[in-house]
Amino acid sequence: MGVRLSDFIRSNLDGIIAEWENFARSLNPGSSMTTLQLKDHIEQILSFIARDLEAPQSASEQFDKSRGLADSLPAADTAAETHGILRHDDGYDIMEMVSEYRALRASIIKLWTEKNKNLSDEDVIDLTRFNESIDQALAESVVKFAQKVDQSKDLILGVLGHDIRSPLATIHMSAEILKRTSNPDERHMTLLTQIESSTARVRSIVTDLLDLAKARLGTGIPLIRAPMSLSDLCVSIVEEMRVQHPDRPIVLQVEDDVRGDWDATRLGQVLSNLLSNAMQYGLAGSTVKFTLAQSAKTVLVSVHNNGDAIPPTHLESIFESFTRAPGRGDPLTGESQNLGLGLFISREIVNAHGGSINATSTQADGTTFSIRLPKTKVSSGFPLNAQRFSIGE
Repeated sequence: MGVRLSDFIRSNLDGIIAEWENFARSLNPGSSMTTLQLKDHIEQILSFIARDLEAPQSASEQFDKSRGLADSLPAADTAAETHGILRHDDGYDIMEMVSEYRALRASIIKLWTEKNKNLSDEDVIDLTRFNESIDQALAESVVKFAQKVDQSKDLILGVLGHDIRSPLATIHMSAEILKRTSNPDERHMTLLTQIESSTARVRSIVTDLLDLAKARLGTGIPLIRAPMSLSDLCVSIVEEMRVQHPDRPIVLQVEDDVRGDWDATRLGQVLSNLLSNAMQYGLAGSTVKFTLAQSAKTVLVSVHNNGDAIPPTHLESIFESFTRAPGRGDPLTGESQNLGLGLFISREIVNAHGGSINATSTQADGTTFSIRLPKTKVSSGFPLNAQRFSIGE
């Protein structure tokens, strides 16, 4: 009778670990990593695999595990996940880490089958379970490695965005001062105006990147709540958009005295995003409809435009970061004028207020973005009752 795979792993632990170390070093030949760093948690991972091979397993447990649905042992979670984190911190890329597991799998199978020339039915079962255990450990390492990559990117975005804002503000202010004090001719006035508009555009992008970083790092979008009139804010945002797009009619239906404790600046950002989307993606010259209504417990804001329907597959992900509707961009260059962060940040702001945002889109009825906000107590005694009307009127 041949050697069971679990016994083979335990009895050849030193040799397997030495081969792992040599392979890990070959992936990063110029690295100054110590032997301990290269070995990392391989011993714990191998010990888990050996124990897992010996543990009783029902047919249903084997079925779940073969599809990645089984829960791992706490020790394996700790070893494999920590390995993924440390390999990221040591400068490996994800494919190098995956290749470690591939080499480990190949090495153990090769050495074991050389000892066991004729595999029994029991050996075949061991081999299947061994592969499942390797896959399980690899999946845990990859998940943690990917999380570390995302955290690093978000941290870079946050730092970059924060450090860029100050020089941008200086450039913008300098352009404003030069326009007021230097009596520029028409050409220089045009250039200064372009500097102002360009820095304002970059500042908007930087703000979006900072909000993205805050949302993805788990700190969330910060709110400064204060008593406010949502009715007045809606009117103000629509009037601003009318100035920017004098050729686009906007039908405004707003209830009076919709008041509460909300963050006016952040909600203004959301409403401006939705109206800008309607202007950009609606049919040229078509009417945009902006509605504010309230019920006993909630406030509803909707923005509707007619135009090409958003494909159902894209509608499912439209509120994710760096997502834009396909084929939509600048009419002259075909390039997008944004990073695809507006709707993602809008969702985060609405969620921070305890509300929800969704979109519906069909070729026949157009596209509607709807925001529902919970009614809030107003600290200054503003009334929440209001004259109502039907949204369809």
